[in-house]
Amino acid sequence: MSRVLRVGNASGFYGDRSSAWREMLDGGELDVLTGDYLAELTMLILGRDRLRDPSLGYAKTFLRQLEGCLGTALERGVRIVTNAGGLNPAGLAAAIGSLADRLGLTVRVGHVEGDALARPDALTANAYLGAYGIAACLTDGADVVVTGRVTDASLVVGPAIARFDWGRDELDALAGATVAGHLLECGAQVTGGNFSFFTELPDGGRRPGFPVAELHPDGSCVITKHAGTGGAVTVETVTAQLLYEIGGPDYLGPDVVTRLDTVELSADGPDRVRVSGVRGAAPPDTLKVGVNNLGGFRNSMTFVLCGLDIPAKAALVRGQVEAAVGTQGLEFTLARTDHADAADTESASALLHVHLRDSDKARAGRAFSAAAVELALASYPGCTLTTLPGDATPYGVFTADAVPQEAVPHVAVLPSGARVPIPPPARTAGPPDEPLDAPPAESPRRPVPPAGPAPATPAGHPTRRRPLGELVGARSGDKGGDANLGVWARTDASWSWLRGWLTEDRLRELLPETAPLDVERYELPNLRAVNFVIRGLLGQGVAASTRFDPQAKALGELLRSRHVDLPAHPTPGAGR
Repeated sequence: MSRVLRVGNASGFYGDRSSAWREMLDGGELDVLTGDYLAELTMLILGRDRLRDPSLGYAKTFLRQLEGCLGTALERGVRIVTNAGGLNPAGLAAAIGSLADRLGLTVRVGHVEGDALARPDALTANAYLGAYGIAACLTDGADVVVTGRVTDASLVVGPAIARFDWGRDELDALAGATVAGHLLECGAQVTGGNFSFFTELPDGGRRPGFPVAELHPDGSCVITKHAGTGGAVTVETVTAQLLYEIGGPDYLGPDVVTRLDTVELSADGPDRVRVSGVRGAAPPDTLKVGVNNLGGFRNSMTFVLCGLDIPAKAALVRGQVEAAVGTQGLEFTLARTDHADAADTESASALLHVHLRDSDKARAGRAFSAAAVELALASYPGCTLTTLPGDATPYGVFTADAVPQEAVPHVAVLPSGARVPIPPPARTAGPPDEPLDAPPAESPRRPVPPAGPAPATPAGHPTRRRPLGELVGARSGDKGGDANLGVWARTDASWSWLRGWLTEDRLRELLPETAPLDVERYELPNLRAVNFVIRGLLGQGVAASTRFDPQAKALGELLRSRHVDLPAHPTPGAGR
């Protein structure tokens, strides 16, 4: 058996490219193919599915994708590992067995359970399990392993444990595989998807291929993709994904704390990046618990304000809407998309977004949207709206909790039906400052890094007023109500400037909406990067957020678009 384990990814979220499973199976050699379907918002969606039908609660699209691929995977010996089981991994495992029977195939299916916790006041409550349950199923010969809520990286770490027989104390190897899992978990984001410098990719980023990790017994890996697929794998595309949805250098997991400041990236040939040097430490003695609750009902209407007196028009609408439905739960956001002396209506118009959240579905429904429409002939000149009146929709609220690792009954259900308890790690580091996989805080063992040296361009040195993105890339995302924003420099000279210049206070200046919030800053010198965690930017989480960019996906690009005084000496372009 080869000592290299080739793990591919075919799904980064519930709704990803449906053809990716077929593309990955047909595109090249693989040992394992993973699919990540779960996010905080997805768990809410699955929870609502289960309310309607207790037999549901898993990602139904996965079954449709598997129908055309299961035979190929079995024939080629490619094992499938997915968290598509969501809230009902046993139900999905049974459905896969029924699918195989219908297709005339023999398949060995294992699943992992125990993550679901009894919280009578919650729609869903699930602990983030580790990788050893997955490994147990694979070791017993499973062709397909289905999980519920495990950490995203566990989909890759589990197969590596099974192949290389890592024990709980092989922390560096586990940490290396965790980095590989983090790089693969979002699919094409590591092969050029959502990449700041997409115009430099060979195909302009039109259809990036999905990634492959070649894992080695020491936990190091090479990130690559199948030959002939789009996008690219470079040190920068890997850096971008490594910065996605992280916090401090200590990346907390149920099996290991991965020290992201030890990660070393190096080019290993065309579309190949070697990931090495990763160090690990003992995990916390708690597991994160993701909790979803129904928060109430929401509705939105958008007024188009054209031409002159935009602020006065917005103020008139605000007063009229408040008089009609009251002020409780109302939120007004004026987007100044208008241009002076514009030649067409759209270019001359601003948008006033009006949101209402309430526990009363009737008030948030037609009572609100109809009141907005009734202003059409009785408000500002040129009054119009972008939609017809509609009913309210429910929204969810995500919170993170923590429970002791030993309090969660992590169980591997083997293909034979045998139930194997997975014990928690014997060696832990005590409770962290925050739950696992929350926007990660520093481990209590490690201090918050300093803000860096003095700026590299002191007064009197030449500068040029240009977009920040000429020198740096960025990647941003969400974790509950918080956002992360990772920024990396493209050259050593740019890094020397960036690490001293981009402080918490500077970020607040460039992104005024962050000014009243707690902002944490961490340095990752090996990546020439700084990462910010912005607490509370997304309110009660993605499902409840009325922010224009509710998942903070565009926050990094907003920062890159700001015009600043760049040093004249660092030149744009990648390089080491």
